Amino acid sequence: MNDNSRTVFIVDDDDAVRESLSFLMKSIGIEARGFSSAPEFLEFYNDGIVGCLVLDIRMPGMSGLELQDRLNEMNAILPIIFITGHGDVPMAVEALKKGALDFIQKPFRDQDLIDRINHALDQDHDSRNILSQKREILDRIDELTSREKEVMDLVVQGSPNKIIAADLDVSQRTVEIHRSRVMEKMQARSLAQLVRMTITASTDL
Repeated sequence: MNDNSRTVFIVDDDDAVRESLSFLMKSIGIEARGFSSAPEFLEFYNDGIVGCLVLDIRMPGMSGLELQDRLNEMNAILPIIFITGHGDVPMAVEALKKGALDFIQKPFRDQDLIDRINHALDQDHDSRNILSQKREILDRIDELTSREKEVMDLVVQGSPNKIIAADLDVSQRTVEIHRSRVMEKMQARSLAQLVRMTITASTDL
């Protein structure tokens, strides 16, 4: 998905805030879409949407924090920037601990918000690239036999073939064959690349 499809999703029960933030985004060439409540956004949300979420922390009905909890349950990776009022900092800190990217206190300078949003959009792009790589790597790992997985685990830990052979009670030649198949199936050109793949596969977003 290209960068032109990235959108800032603004969830705030204040019509004036949604309209002003949407206008601000469009004035700098970023697509924006507003929602008057958390349930309205949840009804729209799917894991294919790209961009970031600008979310009011206090809203009637479902709060911003409750929406964050729901999105976390759905394993959403959309970066969240909370808009907070005076006295909301403890809640914002809680939101950061739960994975929010940032928060900004009202009143704020337009440029401060723009800077945070650009950072969030960059992070979303990076996260989706990592997620795509991770899925691809996990698919390759699924193609390995159980013995090939054992060999790969020991290889990335730095064990030489002689030690792997002793650990698995097989010949060094057998280890070499498994190791070669692992490199081929994982499409790894070097040990360093194989190690990076296993790190990516275990990365939490």
